[in-house]
Amino acid sequence: MILADNQDLWHQIFGFDNYGELLALVKNSIIAGAILGLVGGLIGPFVMTRDLAFAVHGISELSFAGASAALLLGVNVVAGSIAGSLLAALLIGVLGSRARERNSIIAVLMPFGLGLGILFLALYKGRSANKFGLLTGQIVSVDNPQLLLLVVISVAVVIGLFVMWRPLSFASVDEDVARAKGLPVTTISIAFMVLLGLATAVSIQIVGALLVLSLLVTPAAAAMRVTASPLFTPLLSVAFAVTSVVGGILLAIGGGLPISPYVTTISFLIYVVCRVIGAARDRRGNKGRLPAATVKS
Repeated sequence: MILADNQDLWHQIFGFDNYGELLALVKNSIIAGAILGLVGGLIGPFVMTRDLAFAVHGISELSFAGASAALLLGVNVVAGSIAGSLLAALLIGVLGSRARERNSIIAVLMPFGLGLGILFLALYKGRSANKFGLLTGQIVSVDNPQLLLLVVISVAVVIGLFVMWRPLSFASVDEDVARAKGLPVTTISIAFMVLLGLATAVSIQIVGALLVLSLLVTPAAAAMRVTASPLFTPLLSVAFAVTSVVGGILLAIGGGLPISPYVTTISFLIYVVCRVIGAARDRRGNKGRLPAATVKS
C-alpha cells in the first residue's frame, strides 16, 4: 500500500504521460523562460556586486501587490506587476542611497506589499489558480499578448544594461572612486533599480513573487563561486538561469504542479555544485602557497 502511494506521488511529481501534447501547450512559457533566464542572468551579477539581493525580495512583494490589484480590477496583471515593481524600485533607489537606509526601507516595504497583495487576493472572487500562480508561478498562463509584452520589456532591460554596463560596473565595484571620477553614481543607481524593477516584474509571471530570487540571485551567486571574470560571470549566470527556468518548465509539465519547486531545486543544485567546485579550487590554491613564516625566512 505504501509502495503504491509512493509510486503515485512520484508519478504526480514526474509524470510524462502525453508529454508531447502537453509540451505544445507551454511553448510560450518555454520561450518566456529562456528570455527571463537571459535577463536574470545578465542583471544578477550586478545585484550580487551591489548587495541588492534583499532589494529583489522587497521589489517582488510590491510587484505582487500590483499584480494582485490588477487581478482584482480585471486589468493586465503584468502591467500591475510592473507598476508595483517600479514604485518599489524608485523608493529604494531614491531613499536608500546608503546600505543601512536601504535595508530599513526594504524591511518596511516587504510586509506592506505582501499585506496589500493578500488583501487584494482575498477580495478577488475568481479562480483560485490565478491567486496561487502569482505567488508560486504558472506554466500555462503566458498567452501571445503577454509574451509580446514580456519580450518588449526584456529587450528594454537588456539594452539598458548594455548601455550603462561600463559605468555601472565601475560604480558597483567602488562607488566612492566612481563618484570622484565624475560619474553620476546616484543617477546610475536609480536607473539600475528601474531595470531591476522591470526584470522582477516580468519574472513573477513565471516563477512567482515568493521565489523570484531563484532567477535573479541564485544563478549569479553560483557563477561567482567558480569565476571572478567580468566576462565569464554573466555568461555562466545566464546559462544557469536559462537551465533552471527552462528545465523547471520541462519537468513541471508532466506533474501539472507549480513550476517554482522545480526551478528553485535546479537552481539550488547548480549553486551547491558550484560551491563545491569553488571550495575545491580554493583548497588547491591554498596548498600551492608557502606559509607566511616560510616566505619571511
